Amino acid sequence: MSFPNSFHRARKNSIDLFPDVILKKVIAVKQFENERSFLLELEGEHSLIFKMHNQFANVLHLENGTVKEIFRNHLQTDFEIRPDQLNRSIDFSKENFLKNISSLNSTYFTFGKIVWDYLEERNFSQSKPENRWQLFEQTLRLLDNAKYYLIERKGKLSLSLLPSGKIIQELTDPVLALNEFSDRLIRDQVFFQEKSNALHLLRARLKGSESYLKKNTQKLNELVNDHHYQLWGDLLMANLHNVKTGLEKVSFPSFYDDSIVEIKLKKELNPQKNAEIFYRKAKNQQIEINKLKEAIAQKEGEITKLQEWIVNCEQIDELKKLKEIVKDSGLDKKKQGQVESLPFHEFEFKGYKILVGKNAESNDKLTLKYSYKDDLWLHAKDVAGSHVLVKYQSGKNFPKDVIEYAAGLAAFNSKRKNELLCPVAFTQKKFVRKRKGDPAGMVVVEREEVILVEPLSVNR
Repeated sequence: MSFPNSFHRARKNSIDLFPDVILKKVIAVKQFENERSFLLELEGEHSLIFKMHNQFANVLHLENGTVKEIFRNHLQTDFEIRPDQLNRSIDFSKENFLKNISSLNSTYFTFGKIVWDYLEERNFSQSKPENRWQLFEQTLRLLDNAKYYLIERKGKLSLSLLPSGKIIQELTDPVLALNEFSDRLIRDQVFFQEKSNALHLLRARLKGSESYLKKNTQKLNELVNDHHYQLWGDLLMANLHNVKTGLEKVSFPSFYDDSIVEIKLKKELNPQKNAEIFYRKAKNQQIEINKLKEAIAQKEGEITKLQEWIVNCEQIDELKKLKEIVKDSGLDKKKQGQVESLPFHEFEFKGYKILVGKNAESNDKLTLKYSYKDDLWLHAKDVAGSHVLVKYQSGKNFPKDVIEYAAGLAAFNSKRKNELLCPVAFTQKKFVRKRKGDPAGMVVVEREEVILVEPLSVNR
C-alpha cells in the first residue's frame, strides 16, 4: 500500500466501488488484533474491511455490522465474516512461551519468515530455553519500538520491523516507510529480480560443481589406490615359467605381503599377451588419473570463482555492476541459448489441434511458418485479432462444431471479444498470402466464408 500526497484518478479502467460509501467520512480506523485485516468505520453505520490475505485478499462493505458487498465476488465465504470475530488473542507470557517451546511457529502465528530468520541468525533454536526466552523478549521489544527497515534479503527488497539482512534504509514514520518501500519496489524490481535470478543460477552452478568435485575426487582416490593391473602384469612376467596357455586363472604370492593374488586370464592368449593387456590397462588407468587430476584442479578453480561471484553479487546494489558479473560468469550466454518460445497458444477440441497467434508478429510466424496449405485459417472479420489455425487431418473434412469452436477462439482473441456475436472469416490456408511490405499480421485472403459465433474464452 502507498499513501501519495496527491491522487489523480485514471480516466480509463476506473470504476466506482460500493456507491453507498463514496464520500462518506472516516470516523475511525480499527486494526484487528493479530489479524491481517483492518476496518475503516464510516459515518451512517457503514464500514469497510480490508482483508490482506494474499490470494484471498478482499475488500468488504458492511452496513450495520453485516457484509453487504464484496470486491472479489468469487470469495463467497467472505459474506460470513463478522468484525467481532476477527480479533485473535496471543499469550506472550514467559509461561506460555516455555510451555509451547516445541511449537513456537504455531503458537505465535503472526510472525513471518523474517522474524524467525532474525532469531535463527542469533542461534535461537540452538540455545537453552531460558536464553531463547530472553532473545524472544528482546525481539518483541524491537517489534514494539516501531522502527521500519528497508532490507535486502535473499536478493529481494523487503519491508521489515527488524534489522535483518542487508539494511538499505531505516525510517521511523510508517507512512514514509511504506511510500519509500513502494517507490523502491517499483523502481528497483528489475534489479532485484535480475539479482535474484543471477544468484539462483550461480548457486545452482556451484552446487553442481561441488557435486562433480566430490564424485571425481572419490573416483581419483579409488584409482590411485588401485594397482592391481600393474601387479597382475608384474606377477605374470615374474612367473612365466609356471603359466601355460589355456589357463583361465592363476594364483601367486603378492610382492608386498603374504596374501595370495588370484589373476583371471584370457585362456586363448599366452602369458605374455595377458601381461600386455594388464600393462595397457594400468597405463590407461594412469592416463585417467592424470585427466581426473586436471579436471579436479580446473573445477576447484571454477568453484573458487563461483564463490567469489556469489559474494560480490550479494553485495552489489547497482544494475550496471550486476550486468558485469552476469557477463563475466557467462550467465548471459545461457540466456542467449534459450529456445525461442512458440508464437502461438495451443488448444485441442475433438482430436483437432488448434493454434492461436499471440500477437501481430506471432500471427505472421504462425500463418507463414507453422501452417500447411490444407489447414483451416480463421480470423475475426474486419478487426484486429489473432490468426487461428485448425490443423488438417488427412482424408477428413473439418466438422462444423470444430469450425465453430475455433471461430469462437478467433472472436475472443480479437477486438470484438466483448460483443455478443462476432463474424469470423475462415478458409483454407492456401488462399491466404502476405504481400511484401505489409505490416505485421496483415494478410490478403483470396477466398473465404463467414460464420457468426459467440466469443469463446478458454483457459490455456
